[in-house]
Amino acid sequence: MLDNAEYVEQAYLFELLRERIAEQTPMQELLDQLRHELLATTRLPMAIDFMLTELRHSGLMGDAMSRLTHYFSPFQTFLIRESESETGRFTIHIALQVLHADAQLRANYTAQLESIDVQGNLGAAFTTIPRGGRTMTPESMTQRARSAFFFFQFEVISRNRLGYDAGLKAMSLDPVFDAQWSKWLVDLRANVGLVDMADLLFLASDEYRRRLNEEGLELEGKGPFLFGEKEGRIALANRRKDPIYLFGAMQRHLGYPPVPRHVKEETDRDTIPAMLRRIERLESRIKLMEQEQRQEFDLSKFYKKPIDD
Repeated sequence: MLDNAEYVEQAYLFELLRERIAEQTPMQELLDQLRHELLATTRLPMAIDFMLTELRHSGLMGDAMSRLTHYFSPFQTFLIRESESETGRFTIHIALQVLHADAQLRANYTAQLESIDVQGNLGAAFTTIPRGGRTMTPESMTQRARSAFFFFQFEVISRNRLGYDAGLKAMSLDPVFDAQWSKWLVDLRANVGLVDMADLLFLASDEYRRRLNEEGLELEGKGPFLFGEKEGRIALANRRKDPIYLFGAMQRHLGYPPVPRHVKEETDRDTIPAMLRRIERLESRIKLMEQEQRQEFDLSKFYKKPIDD
């Protein structure tokens, strides 16, 4: 993982790109302008200089990011490449929204990691979970953060139909996950679509381990147990349902971050009636001009009878 300042600047960059790309400005010009607004103490301006060189040659931002694997995560590169695909419906606007939220997640996670002192204690600002109020340890914080990254990234793939094969491969290479998580994601890549997603989550939760211990069954060959007990119970309650309902339940009860969605701009309801009234006035004026040209214009019908006192 990079330093916290790097992810803070990444989130700022993706937010500015999303706001200014609506002005139909080329990506090369935007990056050339925005690199001066970023902190020079971070490595992001140097990464943008390299990306500008690649963009001038290939014209694709995904190819440039794929050459910066030490700076951009494989999942970030995967999102940009999917937005540049000619056959997909995943636009660059949605990709930048997701990248901004992803960078904010990474910034929060690295801020928690940097708050751990020499004795291994978590900083006072991160010792309690927003929902539940229980004390957090560095181990429970790491488990929860990795679960949040998994649900966020998997929901991005599901909602936008980006393809589980390439998406889960990019997730397994993300530096936020350790070797145990990466192996489970590779196995999930082979099982997703064949086994219910809720069942796969339940079998990898502490709730399943607790039930095995209560029944006196051995844990050999089971697991890995990556999720908490609450995640396991929510997954069990959402069996044979749409995974979107599962993600929504996780967000409601455990406070996991939601995935940004493309908001459709609502057209003004008064626009069409106002245009119709203007068209009617234009038609009446054209009719009067045609009558005047044919010398058929009669002013008497516009006379008004005076009102008696």
